[in-house]
Amino acid sequence: MPWLLRIVVTVTAALGGISASQFPEFAQQYRQRLGGGLDELRQVIADFDADAAKNGLTRQEAVVAYGDSAERFFRDRGMSMQSAISRLQLLEDQQERFESASPFIRPLIVLRSPDRRVASRAWRDFEPAVPVTFAGLVWGGLGLIGGGGLAFLLGRLSGRRKAPAAGGERG
Repeated sequence: MPWLLRIVVTVTAALGGISASQFPEFAQQYRQRLGGGLDELRQVIADFDADAAKNGLTRQEAVVAYGDSAERFFRDRGMSMQSAISRLQLLEDQQERFESASPFIRPLIVLRSPDRRVASRAWRDFEPAVPVTFAGLVWGGLGLIGGGGLAFLLGRLSGRRKAPAAGGERG
Protein backbone atom coordinates (compact mmCIF):
# COMPACT_ATOMS: atom_id res chain seq x y z
CA MET A 1 0.00 0.00 0.00
CA PRO A 2 1.49 3.37 -0.96
CA TRP A 3 2.51 5.55 1.98
CA LEU A 4 0.00 8.31 1.13
CA LEU A 5 -2.87 5.82 1.12
CA ARG A 6 -1.72 4.49 4.50
CA ILE A 7 -1.76 8.00 5.95
CA VAL A 8 -5.21 8.73 4.51
CA VAL A 9 -6.58 5.41 5.83
CA THR A 10 -5.07 6.01 9.27
CA VAL A 11 -6.37 9.58 9.57
CA THR A 12 -9.81 8.63 8.25
CA ALA A 13 -9.98 5.65 10.62
CA ALA A 14 -9.02 7.85 13.56
CA LEU A 15 -11.61 10.49 12.65
CA GLY A 16 -14.25 7.79 12.18
CA GLY A 17 -13.42 6.30 15.56
CA ILE A 18 -13.45 9.63 17.35
CA SER A 19 -16.71 10.68 15.70
CA ALA A 20 -18.55 7.42 16.29
CA SER A 21 -17.36 7.24 19.91
CA GLN A 22 -19.40 10.40 20.55
CA PHE A 23 -22.75 8.80 19.59
CA PRO A 24 -23.30 7.24 23.04
CA GLU A 25 -22.31 10.52 24.72
CA PHE A 26 -24.74 12.52 22.59
CA ALA A 27 -27.46 9.95 23.35
CA GLN A 28 -26.71 10.36 27.06
CA GLN A 29 -26.91 14.16 26.88
CA TYR A 30 -30.10 13.90 24.79
CA ARG A 31 -31.56 11.50 27.37
CA GLN A 32 -30.79 13.92 30.22
CA ARG A 33 -32.47 16.76 28.34
CA LEU A 34 -35.42 14.51 27.57
CA GLY A 35 -35.83 13.79 31.28
CA GLY A 36 -35.73 17.47 32.18
CA GLY A 37 -38.20 18.33 29.44
CA LEU A 38 -40.54 15.61 30.62
CA ASP A 39 -40.39 16.86 34.21
CA GLU A 40 -41.41 20.36 33.12
CA LEU A 41 -44.09 19.19 30.70
CA ARG A 42 -45.60 16.91 33.34
CA GLN A 43 -45.79 19.85 35.75
CA VAL A 44 -47.54 22.08 33.20
CA ILE A 45 -50.08 19.36 32.46
CA ALA A 46 -50.54 18.52 36.15
CA ASP A 47 -51.35 22.21 36.80
CA PHE A 48 -53.80 22.16 33.87
CA ASP A 49 -55.41 18.97 35.23
CA ALA A 50 -55.69 20.53 38.72
CA ASP A 51 -57.37 23.65 37.31
CA ALA A 52 -59.74 21.47 35.30
CA ALA A 53 -60.58 19.35 38.36
CA LYS A 54 -61.25 22.47 40.47
CA ASN A 55 -63.88 23.35 37.91
CA GLY A 56 -65.37 19.85 37.74
CA LEU A 57 -63.79 18.98 34.38
CA THR A 58 -61.59 16.19 33.13
CA ARG A 59 -58.50 17.04 31.11
CA GLN A 60 -60.27 16.29 27.84
CA GLU A 61 -63.38 18.26 28.84
CA ALA A 62 -61.18 21.26 29.66
CA VAL A 63 -59.41 21.04 26.28
CA VAL A 64 -62.80 20.83 24.53
CA ALA A 65 -64.06 23.81 26.55
CA TYR A 66 -61.09 25.83 25.35
CA GLY A 67 -61.77 24.73 21.77
CA ASP A 68 -65.45 25.69 22.01
CA SER A 69 -64.70 29.19 23.32
CA ALA A 70 -65.78 32.22 21.34
CA GLU A 71 -62.43 33.85 22.13
CA ARG A 72 -59.64 33.04 19.71
CA PHE A 73 -57.04 33.20 22.51
CA PHE A 74 -58.77 30.40 24.42
CA ARG A 75 -59.16 28.27 21.28
CA ASP A 76 -55.44 28.72 20.57
CA ARG A 77 -54.64 27.87 24.19
CA GLY A 78 -56.71 24.70 23.89
CA MET A 79 -54.75 23.66 20.80
CA SER A 80 -51.49 24.39 22.65
CA MET A 81 -52.55 22.21 25.56
CA GLN A 82 -53.64 19.39 23.26
CA SER A 83 -50.26 19.62 21.52
CA ALA A 84 -48.45 19.52 24.89
CA ILE A 85 -50.46 16.48 25.97
CA SER A 86 -49.65 14.67 22.72
CA ARG A 87 -45.98 15.60 22.95
CA LEU A 88 -45.85 14.35 26.53
CA GLN A 89 -47.00 10.92 25.36
CA LEU A 90 -44.40 10.82 22.57
CA LEU A 91 -41.59 11.84 24.93
CA GLU A 92 -42.68 9.33 27.56
CA ASP A 93 -42.67 6.60 24.91
CA GLN A 94 -39.16 7.59 23.88
CA GLN A 95 -37.96 7.68 27.47
CA GLU A 96 -39.38 4.18 27.96
CA ARG A 97 -37.46 2.98 24.88
CA PHE A 98 -34.28 4.51 26.33
CA GLU A 99 -34.79 2.83 29.68
CA SER A 100 -35.35 -0.60 28.16
CA ALA A 101 -32.50 -0.35 25.62
CA SER A 102 -28.88 -1.23 26.15
CA PRO A 103 -26.35 1.62 25.98
CA PHE A 104 -25.28 0.29 22.56
CA ILE A 105 -28.77 0.85 21.10
CA ARG A 106 -29.53 4.26 22.62
CA PRO A 107 -27.77 6.24 19.87
CA LEU A 108 -29.97 4.46 17.34
CA ILE A 109 -33.10 5.51 19.27
CA VAL A 110 -32.02 9.14 18.93
CA LEU A 111 -31.20 8.71 15.24
CA ARG A 112 -34.47 6.90 14.54
CA SER A 113 -36.96 9.32 16.05
CA PRO A 114 -35.49 12.36 17.75
CA ASP A 115 -37.68 15.06 19.22
CA ARG A 116 -36.54 18.09 17.24
CA ARG A 117 -36.63 20.50 20.18
CA VAL A 118 -34.74 18.18 22.51
CA ALA A 119 -32.22 17.19 19.82
CA SER A 120 -31.49 20.75 18.70
CA ARG A 121 -30.92 21.91 22.26
CA ALA A 122 -28.82 18.86 23.08
CA TRP A 123 -26.73 19.48 19.95
CA ARG A 124 -26.37 23.18 20.76
CA ASP A 125 -24.98 22.35 24.21
CA PHE A 126 -23.21 19.10 23.28
CA GLU A 127 -19.77 18.65 24.76
CA PRO A 128 -17.69 15.78 23.39
CA ALA A 129 -16.37 13.38 25.98
CA VAL A 130 -13.69 10.74 26.14
CA PRO A 131 -15.50 7.40 25.69
CA VAL A 132 -14.81 5.54 28.91
CA THR A 133 -17.93 3.41 28.77
CA PHE A 134 -17.87 0.07 27.03
CA ALA A 135 -20.55 1.29 24.62
CA GLY A 136 -18.44 4.34 23.75
CA LEU A 137 -15.41 2.17 23.09
CA VAL A 138 -17.43 -0.21 20.91
CA TRP A 139 -18.94 2.65 18.90
CA GLY A 140 -15.45 4.15 18.59
CA GLY A 141 -14.07 0.83 17.36
CA LEU A 142 -16.87 0.52 14.83
CA GLY A 143 -16.17 4.04 13.58
CA LEU A 144 -12.45 3.28 13.40
CA ILE A 145 -13.07 0.16 11.34
CA GLY A 146 -15.74 1.82 9.21
CA GLY A 147 -13.75 4.98 8.51
CA GLY A 148 -10.52 3.10 7.82
CA GLY A 149 -12.26 0.50 5.69
CA LEU A 150 -14.04 3.13 3.64
CA ALA A 151 -10.85 5.11 3.04
CA PHE A 152 -8.97 1.93 2.15
CA LEU A 153 -11.63 0.82 -0.34
CA LEU A 154 -11.87 4.25 -1.94
CA GLY A 155 -8.08 4.40 -2.20
CA ARG A 156 -7.95 0.97 -3.81
CA LEU A 157 -10.74 1.81 -6.23
CA SER A 158 -9.14 5.09 -7.29
CA GLY A 159 -5.79 3.29 -7.69
CA ARG A 160 -7.32 0.72 -10.03
CA ARG A 161 -8.77 3.37 -12.30
CA LYS A 162 -5.35 4.99 -12.74
CA ALA A 163 -3.46 1.74 -13.36
CA PRO A 164 -2.51 1.12 -16.99
CA ALA A 165 -4.41 -1.60 -18.79
CA ALA A 166 -2.73 -5.00 -19.15
CA GLY A 167 -0.75 -5.28 -22.37
CA GLY A 168 -0.55 -1.47 -22.41
CA GLU A 169 0.35 0.69 -25.36
CA ARG A 170 3.66 0.28 -27.04
CA GLY A 171 5.70 3.29 -27.93
